Amino acid sequence: MYDFNCIFLMKSRNPLISMGVLCFLSARRKAQFKKAWKNDPLYPDWQKEVIKAANVTLDEATAHPALLVSERGRRVTWQETCQDLPSSTQRFSSIPCVLGQLRINSGRAYWEVEVGDMQSWDLGICRDNVTRKGAFIMSPQNGFWAIRLYDGDYWALTSPETSLPLRERPLKVGIFLNYEAGDVSFYNMTDGSHIFTFPQNTFYGVLRPLFRLWSSDSGSLTICSAEGECTDVIHKPTLQVK
Repeated sequence: MYDFNCIFLMKSRNPLISMGVLCFLSARRKAQFKKAWKNDPLYPDWQKEVIKAANVTLDEATAHPALLVSERGRRVTWQETCQDLPSSTQRFSSIPCVLGQLRINSGRAYWEVEVGDMQSWDLGICRDNVTRKGAFIMSPQNGFWAIRLYDGDYWALTSPETSLPLRERPLKVGIFLNYEAGDVSFYNMTDGSHIFTFPQNTFYGVLRPLFRLWSSDSGSLTICSAEGECTDVIHKPTLQVK
């Protein structure tokens, strides 16, 4: 039995009505309802209505030398020959990652990334002060909350990793972050299905979007603009001869 006398509202497809029901539920029922609602294909669309899309661009200063960032900072591509770049404490040197310019220390945010038919990638968030040199494991314990596609298999980078059986291959992935709630969720924006939500965390410090490629076969990751545009042009810098 439900803990209130308006059970008919639970069947409502209107997310605002459905979420309004939560105030009448016990804590246990609230948790059950929220979990079920997160798995509803309407959930990401509703989130997009109540959360303003973040304007995410890539921070070239953090990019591994094998990664080429587009001129507008929305696309990252692997290149065979590493760029000769100045050493920096901000730059990833061992794992081919790049961070977003966006810095989050409160509130909610979401962004979408077009992955297309890529074979391998990592997407998620990390703390601004994560290790960027030498060997390290990407896990929540080390300040990373990400999912991975590798060789056709999807994984959540928990410790140990969690296999993710997806019913449809995502062409676009949505990342939804609620800082105060300690919640980061991933959705297949192709069919609206829920991919994974990390167990509740207590975030502290600054969080940033995270992107990783694996090899030249990876293809490109493209961040969609706040207006929903998912196109960009790769810009290769030219040397100026003095």
